[in-house]
Amino acid sequence: MKALSQRRRHPFAGVALLLLGLLITGGLYAAATTINEAQASSTEDYSSADVDEGERLFVANCATCHGINAEGTDNGPSLVGVGAASVDFQVGTGRMPMQMHGPQAQKKPPQFNDEQTMQLAAYVASLGAGPAVPDDEYLDVDQGDPARGGELFRINCAMCHNAAAAGGALTEGKFAPSLHGVEERHIYEAMTTGPQNMPVFSDANIPPEDKQDIIAFLKTYESQGTPGGFSLGSLGPVSEGLFLWTGGIAVIIASMVWLTSRSS
Repeated sequence: MKALSQRRRHPFAGVALLLLGLLITGGLYAAATTINEAQASSTEDYSSADVDEGERLFVANCATCHGINAEGTDNGPSLVGVGAASVDFQVGTGRMPMQMHGPQAQKKPPQFNDEQTMQLAAYVASLGAGPAVPDDEYLDVDQGDPARGGELFRINCAMCHNAAAAGGALTEGKFAPSLHGVEERHIYEAMTTGPQNMPVFSDANIPPEDKQDIIAFLKTYESQGTPGGFSLGSLGPVSEGLFLWTGGIAVIIASMVWLTSRSS
């Protein structure tokens, strides 16, 4: 017993326990992350014909920038492991293929139809596990909670996209786009893939149900329009103050001109 007591009081016992705790915590985190990624990548099931056709489309339209095997080049990043959701978002919103090189890809009319987009997503998904296109059950805004979604949006998204989801400027010519008129599927995919400068909100950060609530808030807010009058771009006090300042100065000048003309 005395020998065991001496071992417990060994000067390195605390360090050993700390290292053991860190090892266990790291292992549990890695396991949870792996399970989360596996669940995300297993929601879509593509046929071999879709993958083959997607590869043909990729080689003809995307390989110049992303490499013949999607390994990446100086002009485009590797697509191995980005998942089907990333392709569906980038191609489905017309951001890819890019019209020109710039600070970030611009939204434009899609170059591929829905079937071709699905085939491209199938090919990229076959290269490595990654976020999948979301299930329809998480895109039904009628099942979401707009009030709670508004809270989540203001906490996680409003600092870039504006409290009114109207978008905002970032650094070096980049910007957070407006979320008005964006399809539910693409909003969800943007959260899971983190396009441009947007951080990735995995299911560990924001669960699918919370993403559904955020989408419900955005669609509810969008449907309300601007009952208070002209929105001034929904840019907040800056645009409102500028409008009042310029409008007020105009009224004062007009009043002075009118008074002067009356006195003469």
